[in-house]
Amino acid sequence: MKPEIHPKYQTAKVTCVCGNEFETGSVKAELRVEICSNCHPFFTGKQKFVDAGGRVDRFKKKYKIQ
Repeated sequence: MKPEIHPKYQTAKVTCVCGNEFETGSVKAELRVEICSNCHPFFTGKQKFVDAGGRVDRFKKKYKIQ
């Protein structure tokens, strides 16, 4: 690596819109994010699977799957 051309890697404070704050490494001192692991539906267990237009039912009916 060439000296003095890379940005300084430092500890960064990450702030989410839900109010959660944590620290990570980055070249920026402060990061603001819209969604984090505390408020993301996949991690909170509130994720909903939407059956658009009955596609799953039509598939099961077509291939006679219970």
